Amino acid sequence: MIEILIIFDPSFYYKNIGETVLYQLQSFLNSNQILETFQSGFKPLHSTESALLRVSNDILLATDAGDSVILILLDLTSAFDTVDHKTLLSRLEFYVGFQGTVLSWFRSYLTNRSFSVKLGNFFSSPTQLSCGVPQGSILAPILFSLYLLPLGSIFRKHGVSFHCYADDTQIYLPLKRNKDSALKSLFACLEEVKMWFSQNFLFLNESKTEVIVFGPHDNFNCSNIDLDYLSPTSSCTKHLGVLWDHNLKFEKQINAVISSCFFQLRLLSKVKSSLSENTLEIAVHALITSRLDYCNSLYYGTAKNSIARLQLVQNAAAKFLKRKRKFDHVSPILKSLHWLPVHFRIEFKILLFVFKSVSNLAPSYLSELLCPHNPTRNRRSGDQRLLAVPRSRLKKRGDRAFAIAGPYIRTAQSRTIFKSSLKTYFFFFSF
Repeated sequence: MIEILIIFDPSFYYKNIGETVLYQLQSFLNSNQILETFQSGFKPLHSTESALLRVSNDILLATDAGDSVILILLDLTSAFDTVDHKTLLSRLEFYVGFQGTVLSWFRSYLTNRSFSVKLGNFFSSPTQLSCGVPQGSILAPILFSLYLLPLGSIFRKHGVSFHCYADDTQIYLPLKRNKDSALKSLFACLEEVKMWFSQNFLFLNESKTEVIVFGPHDNFNCSNIDLDYLSPTSSCTKHLGVLWDHNLKFEKQINAVISSCFFQLRLLSKVKSSLSENTLEIAVHALITSRLDYCNSLYYGTAKNSIARLQLVQNAAAKFLKRKRKFDHVSPILKSLHWLPVHFRIEFKILLFVFKSVSNLAPSYLSELLCPHNPTRNRRSGDQRLLAVPRSRLKKRGDRAFAIAGPYIRTAQSRTIFKSSLKTYFFFFSF
């Protein structure tokens, strides 16, 4: 008699069924518009760049109107590990609307988990785990987003703008003529947010919370704004991989990109002889081009000398890849590689975001910034999806905002066709 022992692995079950549950959960949340609009983490069509592009748009427009803007970056400590299971199940029941079998499945998924600590050959006794979304689970990110759902209502209650990317939260508020009233609302909002974090077992690290003030002009001085209640203001802060300076020139961010790219080129030069040209090109794109392109839509309208310095990096990478000398003319090299110059890559990114926004391929918080142009009478250009361009006051502020920088987009059948046509267009002007 042959006996077969079947071992059931719950982790294997949850890993495979998790994909199905995630698909159904996302469909339900999207169809009922339950997810927070200004949460960009772990959502299709969203990215760190789309989040920062919306925040920069709002700040540029506010400073263009003559207002100063306070930006506060909240830092949570081990946020994913402190999610309380009972509170999360309560969110799923009362905010999302899960009941019966669905709610029971999520309760089974979260509860009856334990952990132990291994030190050498010794293990501690297992202990029940009552908090934290399961690490490595495909459902963990979206469950964390649902856990934070009530947070948005607090910001809206006090009239404070905000944007989240997973557990990174940035809140900002223009200070209009009545600065005292705006600051009072901001302080009241922060007090309520701190209380909410405490009640929901989330720990706000106030020592790492950063504050920066953007003024309506480069010589703005924030000393006349009473911010004693907040952390000390800084002239530069880093958020989602981008360094923001108080004058919105992104000079320190560009300096950091240039330094990092040349460092990577020096490392690649040590293994260049052992790599084929195709492999080397992949490495250059992964280590250099990706850094030049990351959130480069924020550079639109910045100083030409800053963009020129980024262009020097691309030139060096192209000559390095093609094994050319330092003083060789770079235009034929870029043309042979089909690389657009840096300033065209920035415009390409802006236009791509505009196309996605008018084609329902971008977050709604970007799409709502673009208004279609409605001519008073019928014209031949009426079917070309023209966009109305709002008026701005300052070239270095309002003209750089996404809502104003995005010109009209002609009809294209798909994103692939649009990208190909746009690159051909820019390539023609480049070379």
